[in-house]
Amino acid sequence: MSASSSSQPFSTESYFQTQRPPAGLKEKSEKMHQFVEKWKAVNGKKVVLVTSGGTTVPLESNTVRFLDNFSAGTRGATSAEYFLSQGYAVIFLHRLHSLRPFSRHYSHSLNPFLDLLSIVPSSSGSSSSIVVSPDHTKSLLPILQAYHEAQSSGSLLSVEFQTVNDYLWLLKAVTASMASLGRRGMFYLAAAVSDFFLPEERVAEHKIQSLQGTLSLEMDQVPKVLKPLVQEWTPEGYIVSFKLETDTQLLIPKSRAALSRYGHQLVIGNELHRRKYEVVFVERNSMSKPEKGTGDDRIKGTATPPIMESGESEKLDVAGLEQKEEYKETWLRLDDLKDEGGKGRDGEVEIEELIIKELLDRHQRWIDARE
Repeated sequence: MSASSSSQPFSTESYFQTQRPPAGLKEKSEKMHQFVEKWKAVNGKKVVLVTSGGTTVPLESNTVRFLDNFSAGTRGATSAEYFLSQGYAVIFLHRLHSLRPFSRHYSHSLNPFLDLLSIVPSSSGSSSSIVVSPDHTKSLLPILQAYHEAQSSGSLLSVEFQTVNDYLWLLKAVTASMASLGRRGMFYLAAAVSDFFLPEERVAEHKIQSLQGTLSLEMDQVPKVLKPLVQEWTPEGYIVSFKLETDTQLLIPKSRAALSRYGHQLVIGNELHRRKYEVVFVERNSMSKPEKGTGDDRIKGTATPPIMESGESEKLDVAGLEQKEEYKETWLRLDDLKDEGGKGRDGEVEIEELIIKELLDRHQRWIDARE
């Protein structure tokens, strides 16, 4: 399997001109729009879009086989809970069947829900009743209370996607609504989005037969929608992207490169095997929005690399990037809590709690900096 280099790479514009919107897009877009309008009318209310889970790449129109990644949506589902606890209204754009806020505590592999329940036989001959086992009541109660609060207030809207095409169309739709929030809107882009896809015209209609013995796929690069999101779709939004690497030497340089390339506010870097215990916030020293411009002068007072279109080389001049712009890194580690007498890696604190606490202050400063 190889990525295509012979055809013209897809830009964001050409992608949406050639790839059909998914079924149900209009209805989901309207729900997200109504949600945003509801909370926009509440003075000072902040709204965050949390994207969560991995995207699939179908190999057939009548899909049997598809490409996927390992993401179960843990970071997104967990973060959504903490945003809700801090007063945000949350649009949870998530992969079908991935983990969801609140219910994620009792997935099929972690604390199976049926294990919480006990059957109480009836003494009068009527039907038996079901109760929560006393050992689990204390831990379930706050989760259930938070869930009912989100439901009764209408502060959580869940919207599902499955394929990378679903995701891209829904992201574009929701940004069209959230742009009206100005700086009160945050984009927490934690979904694991596929890097490559099969254009519609090259997708087999029916199940690919195994009789041929080998399978060769030529794929195109998914356009980098972060560029139009920052520059066009929601220029005032506070935008957080994530960078996952397996080589720790690349984590900070590639996070810095993303900031220079797209001009958003923050990259949260995480190494694959330590992602549940530590992350690094990579950002420019200034909270100000990069000046609008083109090419190398887009970041005021700095010389940055040109913003690349999808399909261009992503080879990094790491040394050059580090010299051209001032950055700062802030590490968040659960292990540090142990040193301070708190609950660390093996305790109850989750890294997402630390992430959201850090983001609250940054988002508020972004709002306050509006001229």
